[in-house]
Formats: sequence, C-alpha cells, structure tokens
Amino acid sequence: MSDLSRLPSGLPVPEDDGAADRLVGRTMPNIDLTSTAGSTVPVHTPGEGRSVLYCYPLTGRPDTDVPDGWEAIPGARGCTAEACDFRDQHEELAALGAARVFGLSSQDTGYQQEVVDRLRLPFAMLSDTTLRLAALLGLPTFEFGGTTLHKRITPIIRGGVIEHVPHPIFPPNEHARQVLDWLKDDPV
Repeated sequence: MSDLSRLPSGLPVPEDDGAADRLVGRTMPNIDLTSTAGSTVPVHTPGEGRSVLYCYPLTGRPDTDVPDGWEAIPGARGCTAEACDFRDQHEELAALGAARVFGLSSQDTGYQQEVVDRLRLPFAMLSDTTLRLAALLGLPTFEFGGTTLHKRITPIIRGGVIEHVPHPIFPPNEHARQVLDWLKDDPV
C-alpha cells in the first residue's frame, strides 16, 4: 500500500518539452466536460475571473499499490499530493482571482468523485475519458499500460483565452503554491 499524499525521494524530474509554448493566447475549445459537481462545465466559458485547469495523469487509491514502473516516468507520480496542495491553497487562490479551480484527467467521473470525497476537495474534478480537450489543444500526453494519459500541465484561463501555462510541473505537491506565486505577480 502507498501513502499517495507523500512523494518518495528520487523521482525523475520532467523536462520542458515545449508543450506550453504554443498554448498561451489560444482560445479554449467549445466543449463541455462532465464534472463531479453533477453538471457539465463549458471549458470555453467557465465564468468570470480566472479558471485554473490543472491536468494530471491519474489519481491512485490508498488501497492499491502504485503500478510497477509508474515512479520511473518523469512527472507521473504525485496526483494526490497535487490535489491536496490545490485543496490547501484553494481559499488563497480564490482571493487572488482564481474564481474556479478544476482538476482534469481521463478518469471517469465516478472514480474522480471518490477522490473528491476522500480528499475533501472544495472544487470539482472534470472528466475527459476520450481526451477531447487534449486533442483539440494539443495538450501533452503519454502512454502507460496501454492507456493514454495527460501529462501534468495547467492552463490558466481568463475570458475563454489561455493566459498562462505552467509546464513542466515539479514537484507536484507544490504546484498550487507555484500558481499562487504567478497570480501574485500578475493580479487581475
């Protein structure tokens, strides 16, 4: 069994593959994604203010071991720790103009709902089981165990346009604080 909220030492650091470079200034595609809040979210017009859409590969469960080879993939390990960091920084993110925070993975909504409940997340998770958003925006993905998964990347959106994209993200357990630092330097 693994303690998914803690990162083991020696994880490989992801390298910048340039995926974020082409996203700033792009308009979000006109699609709706299923939310753990029991609705769909139009990612192109999620509301006033900024939206933080942190994309991650998959969240594990504490009763299941981390798959063999997972920790060797740069940037793969740490989804639970990342979600906890966004949970813990949620109020400050909102105070700095991030009106909405969403986690996004290709896991189905039922799986994500367990994570929201277990971690007591104050924000919804979005499910994109067919990776439509990744295909439309060219978000980076990787293959593991015959499944295509998101690489960690975080479009920050205002007015339907991507204005900033942290990537690569490491360590994931400090990612929300990295977003906070950017928001402090670029207030609404």
